[in-house]
Order: sequence, then C-alpha cells, then structure tokens
Amino acid sequence: MAATSPGPEQAPRFSSLQEEALLNILRSADHLHRAFQQRLKPSGLTATQYNVLRILRGAQPAGLTCSAIGRMMITPEPDITRLLGRLKTQKLIRQQRDAHDRRVVWTHVSDQGIEVLAQLDGIVEQAPRELLSELTCTEVGELIRLLGKARCCSGDRPDAVQASPTGKPSSPHSSPAIRLHRRPE
Repeated sequence: MAATSPGPEQAPRFSSLQEEALLNILRSADHLHRAFQQRLKPSGLTATQYNVLRILRGAQPAGLTCSAIGRMMITPEPDITRLLGRLKTQKLIRQQRDAHDRRVVWTHVSDQGIEVLAQLDGIVEQAPRELLSELTCTEVGELIRLLGKARCCSGDRPDAVQASPTGKPSSPHSSPAIRLHRRPE
C-alpha cells in the first residue's frame, strides 16, 4: 500500500479506492486514539489501562480472569499479565487466587481504581462529542453503520452493527459515551 505524499504538482496515488479508504480509516483511527490518549494523560493511564479498568468496573463484584479481560479488550494485549501487574502496582486493581483452582487468578477493580474512573467519567463522556464534532448525528450514524459493515468484511462479527427497532444504527458502541471495551460474546 504505497502512497506518495502529495506535493504541489503531484496528487496522491493509490492502487484503488479501497486502498485510499483503508488508509484513511487507519490514519483516522490513529489520530482519534492519540487525541483520546491526550485526554487521559493527566490521570497517568494509557487508553489500554483505562479500557481494563472500565471492563473490571463492569464486572463487579465477581471480577474477571486474565483471559476474560483479554477477550473483552478493544485491541488484543499480548502481555495481559504484565499490564495487570502495572495496574496492581498502582493499586488500581486487586487480585486473588481462585479457592478451588489455584491456577486461576481473579482480578477486581480496587476502590482507588473506581475513584480514578469516576474522575475520568466526564472527560470520557465528552470526548466523542468533541472528537466527532464536525459530523452531524446522521453522519455519525452512517459512520457507525459503514464501519460495522467494513469489520464484517474482515471476519469480525461480534461488533456487527444491527438496526434497532427504531431503524437507527445500534451497536455495542452506540451509547453516548465511548465504550472502550467489547461486550462478551
């Protein structure tokens, strides 16, 4: 996927319209991810760490195993154990071994983790409105639909967008706030 950077006399060249669209999706995703990360920066959390804390808050009081957390994350984390170790060092999570199977470790968000999430809730709720403020509600709905359709082309069915009874797009990510974790399958 080689694209040349446009100069004053040169227009961008792509091998296909699909290549141009894919590169735009990747660039947009990276740009939005970095902008979201900037909003989290004062808390000292990365977007991935925030994602884990949100997943664990939603799993209260039972908690989750490492593998369950990994399945629910937006972006797979190759070393979930190390990621959880860093959150534990920050006292944002607590872990305990299963009473019946010592190989299983249950992870819970700590009270301090809940406090950090509460401080970030307003920022995270406002982020989508700010980051997508140039789009109308209709355009946002169409974007959700098209991105869901594109994910289906890659074989990713769990997040497939479905029409709601009102006819509006509906997906696991269609709440007013950014939902930084996938719902379990």
